[in-house]
Amino acid sequence: MPHNIAILGSTGSIGTQTLDVISRFPERFKATVLAAGSNVEQLIEQAIRFRPSLAIIADESKYERLREALSPLGIETAAGSAAMADAMERPDFDTVVTATVGYSGLLPTIRAIRAGKQIALANKETLVVAGELVTRLLAESPTRVIPVDSEHSAIYQCLVGEDNSTVSKLIITASGGPFRTFTREQIADVTPAQALHHPRWNMGAKITIDSATMLNKAFEIIEARWLFDITPDRIEAVVHPQSIVHSMVEFIDGAVKAQLGIPDMRLPIRYALGDATRLPSSERPLSLSDYAQLTFEKPDPEKFPCLTLAPYALNRGGNAACIINAANEVAVRAFLEEKISFPQIYTTITDALAAIPFVNTPTLDDYVATHRAAIAFSEEKTGCKMKLR
Repeated sequence: MPHNIAILGSTGSIGTQTLDVISRFPERFKATVLAAGSNVEQLIEQAIRFRPSLAIIADESKYERLREALSPLGIETAAGSAAMADAMERPDFDTVVTATVGYSGLLPTIRAIRAGKQIALANKETLVVAGELVTRLLAESPTRVIPVDSEHSAIYQCLVGEDNSTVSKLIITASGGPFRTFTREQIADVTPAQALHHPRWNMGAKITIDSATMLNKAFEIIEARWLFDITPDRIEAVVHPQSIVHSMVEFIDGAVKAQLGIPDMRLPIRYALGDATRLPSSERPLSLSDYAQLTFEKPDPEKFPCLTLAPYALNRGGNAACIINAANEVAVRAFLEEKISFPQIYTTITDALAAIPFVNTPTLDDYVATHRAAIAFSEEKTGCKMKLR
């Protein structure tokens, strides 16, 4: 029988690639629940092709269109973020791919953990915002998390068969984004069009801007701390422009293991859906002879100050990372709408950190309140209004 899968964020980059993997292994996987943010037409197309039991659109204004298109096919429909979270308790799937962007992935992931679902985690913000709470819930649940982010999947693969007590350091690679060779003066004047032109990966707008600021690497360091239960001082980032080495693990005997592959998210998706089983690929495999050299360099926190937010958030603890994430969501939108400059993404975040009250031991309600407060503050700061999530 096929393995039943729910996909949160089915119309995004990871979601569409997940459906591509499912289509290649129909005997192994079936998409049972599809959920999207606002792209109702693409969600309808996906539902017609994959025939899930349930299709959910988070944007409630698009619900009538979804219902009219899918109800005649016998496909159940729903709308709203609460419906997405409630769906995590359905008995007709056992694995959920969390591929939504930003804070919106937190509540459904928590509900999935409480329901004992297996999680293919592509939403890094879940652990960035509430890593301590999520790991505590995981300790009380049969849920197992397999990361989908290429960097964390690489670390996960490198740790298979290893004793965690022998791990010395996790080394997370970064492409360096489109501005790796820019000066600070050049970075000050970059445009959204330039920032959206990633040299290696084809991703959604939000994660592409996060890559350009290198805040995504700060988030990945925070996520790795919780995923792999390792102290922050033993996680570092290194710039690797070719994006062939996806991450590395250094061991106490001096050995370093690395996972290599072409920049294609379907590899970590296959690995996660297959429950750490390697499934065959029809794609052209990596050939090292195609690369004259693989280079590595230290990232420059003066050019990319968002990198410094990882050690700050991990050392500060509490709701600090939640504030960073919320302020960044607004700042990225404001930059894309040309309301602020590229460097002001960082200052918007630091201003929010100074303004929003710190909570040392936050509950879920505290995280929700912090997110709302940081969104509201950053909206006022940037003049950019977002639909609150």
